Amino acid sequence: MSSTPTENTANDSVLTEHAYDGIEEFDNPLPGWWKWLFIACIAFCPPYFLYYHGGTPGRSIEEIYSQALAANTRLQFAEIGELQPDEATLVSFMEKDNWLRVGKIVFQTHCVSCHGREGEGKVGPNLTDESYKNVKKIEDIASVINNGAAAGAMPQWSNRLHPNEVVLVAAYVASMRGEMLEGPRGAEGKEIPPWPEAVEAPESESESDSASE
Repeated sequence: MSSTPTENTANDSVLTEHAYDGIEEFDNPLPGWWKWLFIACIAFCPPYFLYYHGGTPGRSIEEIYSQALAANTRLQFAEIGELQPDEATLVSFMEKDNWLRVGKIVFQTHCVSCHGREGEGKVGPNLTDESYKNVKKIEDIASVINNGAAAGAMPQWSNRLHPNEVVLVAAYVASMRGEMLEGPRGAEGKEIPPWPEAVEAPESESESDSASE
């Protein structure tokens, strides 16, 4: 290994004293702007960490995302008003794929730890078979979500979810029925009659006039 830098006359670049197996290294230091940028990044880290991860409520990335998601959800809910957890509403929203996706997001955010990602059941019962423990009619799903069941094993969600979120996630849970996914728990409860059929909304006069034209 060479002990002193040598001059490369071909391109007028200085070689360092490092040479291993005949491979030499040019002495090309990093640009000054790159070094200062690196130092600035290091200096920026402590204030960033203290601001976003210092424990002040509402500043974490997760909380900011939750706030933005809640604001967007409120804008969406303005289109449909406040939903009532009755039979007609639940059956109707089971047929609306765009709103059923909102119910799916609520389910995957809050329910998968007990019921599994696809409703196959974990700690909580399987939601894809034909048997139910606390449900006899479709509106009972929303009631269980709102008020809880099994002495607190199923928690109460009325104080944590928007009323529309309760209706939409209840409609999504109802839509899982009959998929018969395998899970760690067998069928629980009793089989109940099928959900009612959705009733199509009557066509308005303006729609019938435009159709006739």
